Order: sequence, then structure tokens, then C-alpha cells
Amino acid sequence: MTEVSSLTGRLLVATPALADPNFDRAVVLLLDHDEEGSLGVVLNRPTPVDVGDILEGWADLAGEPGVVFQGGPVSLDSALGVAVVPGGAAGETAPLGWRRVHGAIGLVDLEAPPELLASVLGSLRIFAGYAGWGPGQLEDELVDGAWYVVESEPGDVSSPSPERLWREVLRRQRNELAMVATYPDDPSLN
Repeated sequence: MTEVSSLTGRLLVATPALADPNFDRAVVLLLDHDEEGSLGVVLNRPTPVDVGDILEGWADLAGEPGVVFQGGPVSLDSALGVAVVPGGAAGETAPLGWRRVHGAIGLVDLEAPPELLASVLGSLRIFAGYAGWGPGQLEDELVDGAWYVVESEPGDVSSPSPERLWREVLRRQRNELAMVATYPDDPSLN
């Protein structure tokens, strides 16, 4: 069996060739990636549902737009909280109710009292559902050219303009991927 190099904390950016409508122009933050599979959340799929409608106590801590995001097609009836803790780099003690994923990005225990984290959170996003891949499935999709893998930045989690995130992430790349940001929404119109 080949060893899997972890992509935890990285972004999967859907290529224009990816045909799955669940991931059309998606930007996925990988929260876990190992030989057992992968789990992530789509960062750029806001829903019309306010955070306060489902998790009232967390509404004041959620960044703008203060809505729930569709994290992926799996378990849409469950919620995940992803937050940035400024200064939450590796080596520092993680605040109670927050588990580091990568750098300053981590998962929030939504069962914990919001007041526990209110003073330390820099930004918070609530996701309904997640994107998941079984063992080797994501690696196969990468070989097939479905995803670009790029470094994440803490601001990606809380982008105030999630509809522009796909283009923004690609545009900041220092290689030919920056050109993909200009790919038309409907290439048949060219």
C-alpha cells in the first residue's frame, strides 16, 4: 500500500473540467486527509438560512455573511463550525472548545457554550454537511485532474464574498493556475 501524504489544511479548487454539480467551481478546505479517506467543507456555498435560525447562540460570532454554508453533499442535517483563532499557530495551547486543523484554522465544538470561545475567535463559519471521500478516492480524482491543490490562507474560511472565492484563490497563485481564474462561466458562449 502506498503512503498518503496529508493534504489536511489545504484547499481543493475544482477544475473547470469537474463535472459533478455539487462541486462546480467549489473551493474545499480539507479538514482531514489520511489513508482512511478525506473530509472537507465547501467554503463558497452560502445558503439563505441565517445561523441564528439553527444555532442561535453562535449567530453573533459568525462572520459576514451570517448564514449557514452548504459544506458538501454528505450529512446535510449536521453542522460543523470552522473558525480561525488569531495567534492559534502550532505550539500554542488551543482554547477549550476548539481543535486545531492547520495553523490558525480549527474546528469548533458547537455543543460548547459560545461564551467559551467568544473572546478568542477571529472568525467563524457554520457548515451544513461536508464533502467526504473514501480511501484512495480523492487521490483518484486528483490523478483524473478534477482538483487543483493549493495552500489555504486563514481569510479563506471567512471570505466576505464567497461567490468570488474560486477566482480569488486561483488568481493569487504564482503559476499558470492564475490564468484559470479567467475561465468563462460558460465556455460555449466564446
